[in-house]
Amino acid sequence: MASIFSKIVSGEIPCYKIAEDSQHLAFLDINPLNEGHTLVIPKREVDYIFNLSDEDLSALMIFARKVALAIEKVVSCERIGVAVIGLEVPHAHVHLVPINGIYDIDFKKPKLHLSAEEFSKIAERIRAAF
Repeated sequence: MASIFSKIVSGEIPCYKIAEDSQHLAFLDINPLNEGHTLVIPKREVDYIFNLSDEDLSALMIFARKVALAIEKVVSCERIGVAVIGLEVPHAHVHLVPINGIYDIDFKKPKLHLSAEEFSKIAERIRAAF
């Protein structure tokens, strides 16, 4: 069965798209820790990030870096934190989270509740910076 991320890639489920190339997709996390929290995925469904080939893992991280630099241009933060947990969705993905301290990337903390309009505006600003 296709993962929710594969359904986003195929267009079955909408997303707040940030960037895309032939192999990768970046979109806002709908349960964000902070404004600009973005997920970066390979379009090809692979369950575990360390099952990606060296070439595919490198390409994913290079794409994620470009997305992180765009996020930094529009979201006030000290850094972009990077997390790979790998349990919540069986599709390799990288979390890019704007942070000002180590606890800003604590996945146990309450998530932000943003409106569709707020998500759209954030995505538009990051896309423009990409």
